[in-house]
Amino acid sequence: MENQVQEMKVTTADPSALGLFGLAMVTLVASTEKLGWTSGLSNVLPWAIFLGAGAQLVACLNDIKRNNTFGATAFGAFAFFWLAVGMTWMIKMGVLGTAFGAVDATGAPVAAAVIDGRQFGVAFIGYLIFTLYMTIGAMETNKALFIIFVLIDFLFVGLAMKSLGIIPAVAQQIAGWSELAIALMSFYASAASVLNIHFGKVFIPVGKPFGIFKK
Repeated sequence: MENQVQEMKVTTADPSALGLFGLAMVTLVASTEKLGWTSGLSNVLPWAIFLGAGAQLVACLNDIKRNNTFGATAFGAFAFFWLAVGMTWMIKMGVLGTAFGAVDATGAPVAAAVIDGRQFGVAFIGYLIFTLYMTIGAMETNKALFIIFVLIDFLFVGLAMKSLGIIPAVAQQIAGWSELAIALMSFYASAASVLNIHFGKVFIPVGKPFGIFKK
């Protein structure tokens, strides 16, 4: 039995590269809308569902198999985040309008007519709390992952402020630039995860853990 467990550990691939690539792609595309480089959310939605949610959920499930609680929780939480965000966007677009019974000024059934953006802001605050304690955990993983989580902290600060109507123009810029930086750092960390394992050496450095909480 012990040999079988050891063999499973050896033959189960590290899903971090896929999860980080999914995060990189969705934040790259979404950041362009926040920064005003592109417009509309219709073409961001597929990337949110398939890369933001799908790729990270696959990574989550495989990290569960590897008994990696930190990775499974991080990827799983953000996978469901993007599913929830995607559904919220669909409500705003009126895709789910008939299912909620709300009507707009013309009498057409549109759930977007009763959206309260402050609820979105509260959800962002919840995710900010989550990312803050995950940032502490990332300190003992590697410095690249720690930087990604710090940037995610700033993203949720910006998103929460905008949704709650607190200096929304500034908040949008904070969120947009943070999201773009998350994308770039996630590409870097994904590449490191793939190539370091593939070459069997440190090909792209990610930085050692801080060694504050774990010696």
